[in-house]
Amino acid sequence: MDETGTRSQKAMRNRNKQKTGTHRSDYSILHSRLLLTSVHYHLHIAPSYSISTPVNPYSPKAYQEQMTEDPSGSGGWRFAQCFGDKGEVEDITEADIISTVEFDSTGNYLATGDKGGRVVLFERNETKKGCEYKFYTEFQSHEPEFDYLKSLEIEEKINKIKWCKRQNTAHFLLSTNDKTIKLWKVFEKSLKVVSESNHHDGQRQLPAPTMRGHLRLPRMSLQDNIIAAVPRKVYSNAHAYHIHSISVNSDQETYISADDLRINLWNLNISDQSFNIVDIKPINMEELTEVITATEFHPIHCNLFMYSSSKSNIKLADMRDSALCDRHAKCFEEEEDPTTRSFFSEIISSISDVKFSHDGRYILSRDYLSLKIWDINMESRPLKTIPIHDHLRGKLCDLYENDCIFDKFECVWGGDDKHVLTGSYHNYFRIYDTDTLDDVVLQADKSAFKIKKIGAPGQKPGAKNGARPNGLRDMMSLDTLDFNKKILHASWHPRENTIAIAATNNLFLYSSA
Repeated sequence: MDETGTRSQKAMRNRNKQKTGTHRSDYSILHSRLLLTSVHYHLHIAPSYSISTPVNPYSPKAYQEQMTEDPSGSGGWRFAQCFGDKGEVEDITEADIISTVEFDSTGNYLATGDKGGRVVLFERNETKKGCEYKFYTEFQSHEPEFDYLKSLEIEEKINKIKWCKRQNTAHFLLSTNDKTIKLWKVFEKSLKVVSESNHHDGQRQLPAPTMRGHLRLPRMSLQDNIIAAVPRKVYSNAHAYHIHSISVNSDQETYISADDLRINLWNLNISDQSFNIVDIKPINMEELTEVITATEFHPIHCNLFMYSSSKSNIKLADMRDSALCDRHAKCFEEEEDPTTRSFFSEIISSISDVKFSHDGRYILSRDYLSLKIWDINMESRPLKTIPIHDHLRGKLCDLYENDCIFDKFECVWGGDDKHVLTGSYHNYFRIYDTDTLDDVVLQADKSAFKIKKIGAPGQKPGAKNGARPNGLRDMMSLDTLDFNKKILHASWHPRENTIAIAATNNLFLYSSA
């Protein structure tokens, strides 16, 4: 590695230490080494074959605001609700920042996790028309820990939440921090108290009974119904590196968890044993050239799963082939144009998120600059590439210096698989039609609480709110973007056009007719 790469590694390590105040796992060093290396790692691609596919809302300062009419007048996307504190970004407590958001399979419940290790659940308000959710319950999922053997602080931050399909009146969901996964049971519990006894009849004090015949059994009465959350299983000590992904299988019996170098397969009912199904850790860590960035099970075929890497490829694996899926069935990778290669190429091409479409036919991937839609039967190139951050290409040096170039943006399929969503900076996020690639730019702006929409039928783009044509799209390209405000996490209602957006410590809900 050249001298520039060495200096960049040292700078990256110093910044990581300043941020955490303690040693993270080996991955901080390994990832910087990986991203800055100029050595190409060529993967063996197995023979291909075709596959047939059939915020803190719980604080006393929390607020909820609604707009009852669509400002665009077009039946398009509109702001519906916001949960969270109104404070400025500089005043936000780190623990209140939302780190994941997820609808359940019905869309009637919504979960968020934050950096303070808390999980907050919302339920659909059936008494109201339209899209409205209300607070359901909150519980502390993870606590901060310290690994004394490795001198490693384990943060309580919730990295992912995944719902299990509901089998009875109780809810089950998985939550994970960097090291430990927990299966939570959330249910309604009756709270009973003693209403009558030998010394009290519920209204007044009674004299002590003097004869055996005067004795009576205490009587219990219902006082209240509460929502309880208990950890049914704790899956720990299986990952040496930071867990970043979990995915529940379509069989609802197993799930996978992934860290930077390995993927493990678990049975939901067995917490003390897992099976390692992917291991890309080299014998010599100096030879490390890529890390796993995301993984997900196929929504229909329980034997298939995919995982993405920092080398800009997506591998599809079949668990029927072998116990260790070290040979992938398919590898989705686009050949790089050598004329566009730069110092930052490996960083910006690293895939931060991958999602199967609901029918399992397509794959959506997100890297720093673009969205890509892949056909599961075509590995050589994506069906469509959607530029997201082309306006930031000239600012990559600045983004590297402030570490924003390492931000991991998620991507989401719409419930009908006809739209996709991803976030950007200054609390902007974009929704694309997968057929026409027409897009809508929205801003999760808590100061105005007004939809800022462009491209609405029958109106000039950006004409609302006094914005000039192409208002929000043009504003995204300005130098005034606040890179501390970013939309990293989002979730789409599985059955209707309702989306949940995590904007720092606020949860925004938008809906479309």
